[in-house]
Amino acid sequence: MRVLVTGGAGYIGGHIVRLLTERGDTVLVVDDLVTGHAARVGSATVVELDLASDAAPSRLAELMNSHEIDAVIHLAARKQVGESVERAAWYYQQNLGALASVVLAMQHTGVGKLVFSSTAAVYGSANGALSEDHETHPVNPYGETKLAGEWLVESATRSFDLRAMSLRYFNVAGAGWPELGDRTALNLVPMVFERLDAGEPPVVFGADYATPDGTCVRDFVHVLDLAQAHLVALDSLDMAADLYRVYNVGGGVGSSVREVVDGILTISGSALVPEVRGRRPGDAPVVIARPDRIKAELGWQPTRDLDDIIRSAWESHQHFSNS
Repeated sequence: MRVLVTGGAGYIGGHIVRLLTERGDTVLVVDDLVTGHAARVGSATVVELDLASDAAPSRLAELMNSHEIDAVIHLAARKQVGESVERAAWYYQQNLGALASVVLAMQHTGVGKLVFSSTAAVYGSANGALSEDHETHPVNPYGETKLAGEWLVESATRSFDLRAMSLRYFNVAGAGWPELGDRTALNLVPMVFERLDAGEPPVVFGADYATPDGTCVRDFVHVLDLAQAHLVALDSLDMAADLYRVYNVGGGVGSSVREVVDGILTISGSALVPEVRGRRPGDAPVVIARPDRIKAELGWQPTRDLDDIIRSAWESHQHFSNS
């Protein structure tokens, strides 16, 4: 299969590109390289392009034709929640504009298979174990753009010969290979590493929730499991009963913030004591995926647990610290 992966030079994208390449697919990566690193994609071809630019649809169509693309995995997006609040219009322009460019190019060239990267942020501040049928009420522009992206993709399946799936990620962490680990301190695990590197204690926001240890409970999925979910989704598109489906991608198991922090402190050998601060606005006590649909319909389920996530993330962190 010949697959175009937008955002393929990013943290998640690098894992997907490597899995595709290892199984013999031909991969074309399109990335603006603002946060991505071309070194992540190995032998895959990389084209630098701003997907939200006016020129993007025609350039993408040229690339799809010249590389005889069969399918697209669309990962490219801005994803910083705080930044999305400060630059709401820009986030809509970037995330929806980029997706529209991809869909327009697909329609023009007749590429009919798409896997779209969505997020559990579409559920907003919902609490508990969440299925795909749970109401979607995003509480920030980032989540709104992802939900609107799902609508765009679903509408496109009614506009031309397109089959598509949206994957709603929960908390992604870990590394499949040390050199592909998360290098940006935007999520809990790399944020804890950043604090330890600075000799500062990890911060826990809120320890008085109605949870077993008082800290928020979240669903963590290993990035390699997530990457494999994309390949399973891609391979299932031709056989899917529906033109469009949405799937949660998570472990289905809750881990508390304190568990994660304590696990990192243990593996790093740090004697620092976590600093407990007040709750952050909008943090739900418990957010866990119910991944029953993707298991039943696509046969995917995670094979790695929290220990695997923390160990692999730490190995990756040491790799970059020593390089």
